[in-house]
Amino acid sequence: MEFEKQRIWLIEELRQHGISKRVLDAMKSVPRHLFVPEREQQYAYADYPLSIGMGQTISAPHMVAIMCDLLDIQDGMNILEIGAGSGYHAAVMAVLAGSGHVYAVEIVESLASLARENLKNAGITNVTVVVEDGSVGLPGSAPYDRISVACAAPEIPSVLTDQLKPGGKLVIPVGRIMQELYLITKINGIKKEAKGGVIFVPLVGKKGYPI
Repeated sequence: MEFEKQRIWLIEELRQHGISKRVLDAMKSVPRHLFVPEREQQYAYADYPLSIGMGQTISAPHMVAIMCDLLDIQDGMNILEIGAGSGYHAAVMAVLAGSGHVYAVEIVESLASLARENLKNAGITNVTVVVEDGSVGLPGSAPYDRISVACAAPEIPSVLTDQLKPGGKLVIPVGRIMQELYLITKINGIKKEAKGGVIFVPLVGKKGYPI
């Protein structure tokens, strides 16, 4: 009950920042405390990143909300997530996608296993967690309506925009120290919009930073 009260409080805080009702409703339905280590559960509904081990973090709730809002995820969409982490962001997108599906790629095998367990405990069934180099996407399940990248790339990989459907959208942070969040829309070429400064762990792999 205490977690539920904290989650409602968080949603009300996010509401003040102009987050859409659809995204807020999705976040309200996902128990974030199931996606953080037990030692961090008391902070599960605080609006800042938390460590999930292996040098990785679960993004702050407001950042998950902003990225989901930018993507405008609709029912039935095919979605790719790069950087599954503990599975929370994928869970929120899965709720928004409804009858659609989320493919969440994680390069760290132990985190992928953790994400699968967390998603199962949360009752999320339309996410597939894959252990791969996410910097090159997941061509086997492409094309995607939406791609969400939860780690910072040195540049926008063309291999990811190539896996977008026409009209598709990609959100990705770019930069090593000073990072910018970009919204990419694939309409008559590639439209790129800067959406503000952010801080993410680096994207590692063939099209990212060295492991």
